[in-house]
Amino acid sequence: KIDEGLAERTVEYIHATLRKALGQAVKWQLVSRNVAEAATAPRPRKREMMAFDREQARRLLDAARGDRLEALYILAMTAGLRQGELLGLKWADLDLEGGTLSVRRSLRIDKDGAHYTEGKRDRSRRRIELGAGTVGALRTHRKRQVEERVRYGGLWEDHSLVFCQKDGRPVRRWNLEREFYNLLKSASLPKITFHGLRHTCASLMLLNNTSAKVVSEMLGHADVAFTLRVYSHVLPGMQ
Repeated sequence: KIDEGLAERTVEYIHATLRKALGQAVKWQLVSRNVAEAATAPRPRKREMMAFDREQARRLLDAARGDRLEALYILAMTAGLRQGELLGLKWADLDLEGGTLSVRRSLRIDKDGAHYTEGKRDRSRRRIELGAGTVGALRTHRKRQVEERVRYGGLWEDHSLVFCQKDGRPVRRWNLEREFYNLLKSASLPKITFHGLRHTCASLMLLNNTSAKVVSEMLGHADVAFTLRVYSHVLPGMQ
């Protein structure tokens, strides 16, 4: 599979899936041994994590001011939601009066249409406290969306999504990324992935001496140890 051009991480996933399946087959006595255990999976090279510092994050938000998805960028950098979680967010998940958000699902769009999937782990389904600035941005966003709904009239598709296209339909990942990269260019910022906003959120919280446990719970990580491994690069400055 490596020779076919697949990424090392993909091959690692294939090996893990085969090993687990054959392990179950051994338990059911369908095969005598798990041959996948005799194969050594490749060790993916750790990619450098790209995130913005405080000044760059501020420049991005300045550039996004007035954008119809301004609230999405603010939420990505203050709540650390994954891209699919942001696009799958529904108004029923928000309590703007109480200043909280509940992460319940993730949106994925393929050739068969939009699909909503629940988190793989209990920690993926979580409740997040929102700051006053984030709540204000979401209120402004809701007002703008109501105006768009009136403008489109019968062409509006009601999916109850917080972030949607101008006609109410779900936002496609590649369309969001195109808008995001245009925003980075207008702000003269280095190109990072959209997922880099989640890294930015976690890094800035840790640098602000927020408890690693709080950061881990907000991001929906399996445990604090994983959070500390991923963001070890920002920890030395906290000593």
